[in-house]
Amino acid sequence: MPAKVAYSGREVTVMNDIIELLEEHRSVRAYEDRDVSDEMLDAIVRAAWRAPSSYNAQEVSVVVVRDPERRRRIAEIAGGQPWIAQAPVFFAVVIDYHKTAVGVGMAEGEQRIHRELEGVIMGAVDAGIALEALMVAARGLGLAIVPIGGIRRDPQAMIDLLELPPLTFPVVGLCVGHAAVVNPLKPRMALPSFRHEEVYRAERIPAAIEAYDREIVAHWRRVGRPGGEAWSRNMAAYLGAGEPRPVGEALRRQGFLA
Repeated sequence: MPAKVAYSGREVTVMNDIIELLEEHRSVRAYEDRDVSDEMLDAIVRAAWRAPSSYNAQEVSVVVVRDPERRRRIAEIAGGQPWIAQAPVFFAVVIDYHKTAVGVGMAEGEQRIHRELEGVIMGAVDAGIALEALMVAARGLGLAIVPIGGIRRDPQAMIDLLELPPLTFPVVGLCVGHAAVVNPLKPRMALPSFRHEEVYRAERIPAAIEAYDREIVAHWRRVGRPGGEAWSRNMAAYLGAGEPRPVGEALRRQGFLA
């Protein structure tokens, strides 16, 4: 049954379908050879267009990529992810201080926010909000998605491919299409490692990681990946010492942090 809450003096029905949709998130990496309709695509974009932004700056833009050759190139840039070329639609979510700089200039001002770390964080946060809106809208229409951070492996190549002007930066991408294969729901670390009451509870983390390492290895075995590693080992590989991504250099070339 739908839940009901009071909002601005009125009783409002809140559909549990939205919460169920969020809790059933799956990243899909196999897509049917079938287009996403223009009507669906427009609805998804409009949902992200209405997403909130800091100061109403609207410093996020979305580049919709449907051209097969361009998607194939993005798959290469992202480190060889074939589902990018396979999915019929790819969204590139872009920090866009070019747009705001034009507005500031029209008001005879000088924009400074892109020179500060706060500007990068602010843009990345708002890009993440837009990404979530794209994901929820797409899944609400029965489509499948997978977010793609790999476009930051070579941000300059993405900038060139999408012809992004100075003061813009491609933060994250999203594949959207019709699922060919639906993956089993992946387990998460125990909720107390995520939810902290009043203050951060650091003492909970080691035990939560140990338990999750065992759980995720068992999950990999169940889904036919017996070589799948523990979460801590994966994090050591992805987040530990290794070849750095050229994000800072590309940001500065685009006029950020200068």
